[in-house]
Amino acid sequence: MHLIIACAARPSDGGRAAASPTPPALDALVARWAEVRRDSGDDDSLSPPHERAMAAALGLHGADGCLPWAAHLAEQDGITVGTQAWALLTPVHCRVGNDGVHLADPDDLALSDADSRALCDAARPLFDAEGVTLVWGAALRWYLAHDSLHGLACASLDRVIGRNIGAWLPRQAAARPWRRLQNEVQMQWHGHPVNEAREAAGGLAVNSFWLSGCGRAQPVRGNGDVHLDRRLRGPALRGDSAAWHAAWQVLDTEAIAPLLAAGARGEAARLTLCGDRSAVELAPRSRAWWQRIGDNFLPRRAVARTLLESL
Repeated sequence: MHLIIACAARPSDGGRAAASPTPPALDALVARWAEVRRDSGDDDSLSPPHERAMAAALGLHGADGCLPWAAHLAEQDGITVGTQAWALLTPVHCRVGNDGVHLADPDDLALSDADSRALCDAARPLFDAEGVTLVWGAALRWYLAHDSLHGLACASLDRVIGRNIGAWLPRQAAARPWRRLQNEVQMQWHGHPVNEAREAAGGLAVNSFWLSGCGRAQPVRGNGDVHLDRRLRGPALRGDSAAWHAAWQVLDTEAIAPLLAAGARGEAARLTLCGDRSAVELAPRSRAWWQRIGDNFLPRRAVARTLLESL
């Protein structure tokens, strides 16, 4: 089992405060396991650490912002991807303010399948006119197929949510046609019956889309027993330290403690903790039986806090 935890640490002061006291099972695991791999990055990378860690576990590769998640997810949605390049298209709401344009969390849209399909159908002729294939996969998961998408570096949604999108828009020349299409889709959706109904009910309009995960399909080379836990993501992106801390306590009981027990039984186990910049992979140390028994009497120390703050 390989457990990857997204947003396990946040660089903000609020995040550090929420990390104290650290969850007990996590403290025990960090004290007893060894660091086997570290992926050091920075706040400006287009692909966040949890996406890089998941890609490494699955054997997927690509430059920053070019991990082929769209083709991978499309295959999981039962779409035949072939050899074309794909992009993940996420319908979003952008808030315009005095300090720029900020991207809301798409989960906050509560977009139904019916409304999503209606908006997708309204946008499809614009893509058809450019020879681009648009495929609906789920309410917040649409796909584009076109060879020009290969190598188009795009920021992950988890990098952009809650932030000014200006710093994250793709700048390469290959992005210009997609920016133009984005503008055309925005005009198409302005005044669409779905958005009018949503706004009348006090909801957010779907007024734009975000591209990410561009690339061609790659074979999965990992063993498949890997899980990305995203339950900390929502509170982290909202900057809600109290909710993030509460979610960590649940995660500690439901995921970390069983993983620690599996490692103590000698089972193959891995844990990757991901922050905003970096990720660290931990695995059980090779220890004699009498050393493992002695682990039960180790004093509790907040060793995990230092590790989390390094991410």
